[in-house]
Amino acid sequence: MSGRLTVVGVGPAGPEWITPEVTALLADATDLVGYGPYLERVAGAHHRVHASDNREELARAAHALDMAAEGRDVGVVSGGDPGVFAMAAAVFEALEGAQPGRWDAVAVEVLPGVSAMQAAAARLGAPLGNDFCAISLSDNLKPWSLIRRRVRLAAEADFAMAFYNPISRARPWQLGAALDIVREVQGPDTLVVLATAVGRGEREELRVATLGEVDPAAANMSTLVIVGAASTRVLERPSGRRHVYTPRYVESAESQ
Repeated sequence: MSGRLTVVGVGPAGPEWITPEVTALLADATDLVGYGPYLERVAGAHHRVHASDNREELARAAHALDMAAEGRDVGVVSGGDPGVFAMAAAVFEALEGAQPGRWDAVAVEVLPGVSAMQAAAARLGAPLGNDFCAISLSDNLKPWSLIRRRVRLAAEADFAMAFYNPISRARPWQLGAALDIVREVQGPDTLVVLATAVGRGEREELRVATLGEVDPAAANMSTLVIVGAASTRVLERPSGRRHVYTPRYVESAESQ
C-alpha cells in the first residue's frame, strides 16, 4: 500500500513561524526529506532524515516519492512557503516526468508556510500593500535575459517587487544589475528594503534606503529585497519607529 507525500513550508526561521497544520504533519511523518539546515530545525527523534544539497531538488523529489510508494509517510521540507521558488514545483515536475505507473498511487499534498516576503513585509509594515510581484534573481534555472526583461516590465508597470535569491558567491553582480534596471525606469527616491535573516534573532537586519543610495553589497544569501512602487512611503511614528507601506489606493491611474 502506498503512503503519502506532503510538501510543507516551515517559514523563514523558528517554530513560531510554523503553522499548526504543518506541525501536525511533521509529528506524523516517518521520513523527512530536504535541505539539511531546514531539516535541522524540525526533525525529531522518530524521523528518518534524508538531507541533500539545495541544488538537488528533482533528485530529492524522486527519492521522496519512491519512499512514499513504499508505504512511508514522507514530509518534503521547504523553508518559507513550499510553493514560492521551492520544493512543491519540483515534486510536480518529477511527477509529470515519471514513467507511467511509477508513483500513480502516491497521494500528494502541499501545506502552505509563511514566505520570506510575507515575513519581511510584516516586519516593515505593509510594503506589499498594493499590487506586487516576486522575482527570483537566480539564473540557475532560467536565463538572465528573461530575468532582466521581467524586472524591467515590472518596474514599468509600477509593481512593488520582492527579489528572491538576490546575491550569492557565484553571482555577486546580479542584484546591482537588477537595481540598475529599475533605476532606468523609476526615480532615485524609490524605496528599497534589504531584509536579512528575518526571524533569526540577532542576525536579523532591516535596511531601508532609496534607489539612489542603496548598496547591493549589503545583501547576502539570507536577504530578501523589496523594491517599492512609486507610492511606497515611510511612516514615522511618535515612538520613533519607522514603517514602510504602500497605500491600497493609486492616486493616478492612467492607461499606458
